[in-house]
Amino acid sequence: MTDPAASADPHHVDAGRLAGWMQAHVEGFAGPLTIEKFAGGQSNPTYKLTTPGGRYVLRRKPPGQLLKGAHAVDREARVQTALYRAGFPVAKVHGLCTDDSVIGTWFYVMDMIDGRIFWESGFPGVSRADRPAYFDAMNATLAALHSVDYQAIGLGDYGRPGNYFERQIARWTRQYREDEAGGRLDDMDWLADWLPAHLPPGEETSIVHGDFRCDNMIFHPTEPRVLAVLDWELSTLGHPLADFTYNLMMYRSPPDLPGGLLGLDFEALNIPGEEEYVAAYCRRTGRAGIDHLDFYIAYNLFRFGAIVHGVKGRMVRGNASSADAARLVAQLPLIARLARESAERAG
Repeated sequence: MTDPAASADPHHVDAGRLAGWMQAHVEGFAGPLTIEKFAGGQSNPTYKLTTPGGRYVLRRKPPGQLLKGAHAVDREARVQTALYRAGFPVAKVHGLCTDDSVIGTWFYVMDMIDGRIFWESGFPGVSRADRPAYFDAMNATLAALHSVDYQAIGLGDYGRPGNYFERQIARWTRQYREDEAGGRLDDMDWLADWLPAHLPPGEETSIVHGDFRCDNMIFHPTEPRVLAVLDWELSTLGHPLADFTYNLMMYRSPPDLPGGLLGLDFEALNIPGEEEYVAAYCRRTGRAGIDHLDFYIAYNLFRFGAIVHGVKGRMVRGNASSADAARLVAQLPLIARLARESAERAG
């Protein structure tokens, strides 16, 4: 039984009202229902739902005033539903609720997938012999996503095709420059001018995840196999090489940064090198290679720097004070320097 006093918590979910909705919308549902909020910094609060016959996950918009277009759980539910039907590894979505009267905000319910989540890109806890297979499974999953015919699965209007890098660079530059509380960095200022002047030629469009890292995947409990890709909040239609090189950024980032591999002993750990990882993706997507790779890495590091700069601005204004936020903000000069070094290598 949920504590009635918990209703004062803005993230509280009324178990009775939710159970009534699930009875009507989730095939095979039968209570009683218990609800547990997952810890962590998800911008869309996420809950584990347990019944005698099954377990589910609920993701909802947070309560309170929200920025227009943010926390679009309806988009998350839509892309996962389409991809699930196409055979891509995502959790099955049972239903989307756009009636605020049920639990206070929009939400959707999907299956809970049992498996392993790796919080570090080096796949700790995996045997040396098996480690390359986990990298390969991650690589194959992203290549498969970029090979999905988004028009055929009903996602032709899921984003704006074309001019992806131009639009994204303008967006993150504007966000960086408008947030004066975060201060200025010479390397970020330089990149904001350099990137739009060096856009690579060629347009491609695919579904992009937007935050494709090992910790946004559930792997099989014992096998190097991806059972589900999580956290589709940043997904859209975009350039597949932006998505791939975001994942590839792990090779250019030290362990001080989230997911960084730079400086680890690849031979001792049996981690495939960057060149091998790129070649595997190219083989799977029919590419001869990736021109302008350093530009794409510079772009992703700049994007990451702009996001961290925003976190710094919120800290200065008193809206973000966690130890994790402070540790990340302390790395902002390094992120900007790595981005500029990649840009200078690109020429």
